[in-house]
Amino acid sequence: MHAALLALALAAAPPDAAALAARVQAFYERTRDLEASFVQTYTYAAFGRSQTSRGTLRVKKPGKLRWDYLEPTPKTVLVNGSRLVQYEPEVNQAFIDDAFQASAMSAAVTFLLGTGSLEKEFTLALDPQGRLVLTPRKEDSRVQRVTLTVGHDGEVSASEVLDGSDNVNAIALSRLRRNVGLADDVFKLDLPKDVRRLSMPGK
Repeated sequence: MHAALLALALAAAPPDAAALAARVQAFYERTRDLEASFVQTYTYAAFGRSQTSRGTLRVKKPGKLRWDYLEPTPKTVLVNGSRLVQYEPEVNQAFIDDAFQASAMSAAVTFLLGTGSLEKEFTLALDPQGRLVLTPRKEDSRVQRVTLTVGHDGEVSASEVLDGSDNVNAIALSRLRRNVGLADDVFKLDLPKDVRRLSMPGK
């Protein structure tokens, strides 16, 4: 086969799981910040019901994540370094952890920050739809399996996490913008003075 045709054929061939994981890793390692709209559908296995939420996700290196839930109930989940806050304005309460460790987050999330190694932390496979399927190498009650829908450049447009209790957390991202220059102030949360402050469960 002519060299140019061979190169074209290889470029058009679907990637194997390791190549797809490397593409995802590279995309987020090159990402300084990003923002996107999300639709989250959480399915409770024990009750056979689902809840759908919508909002905005923002991420910035190093170690900053902000999920602003708009529907069905306003809520903000913020990680800024070692500080984790979950603020629920309708009930005027906030769960706060000032000694949060990023290691408590699974690589199913930390890849957004370009940290962790998908190949080291998961066994890799492709499902019939060509999605990347990640299975933890070490037993983890938080994650039984992660399935990622990956775009051409390595961006993740959807993720589906199956936990140890068979609950499914599915997130679809849209209107993703990266390297937009998000200010650090985006990841600060001024709580009302009269907010009820609670420790995170287990703390």
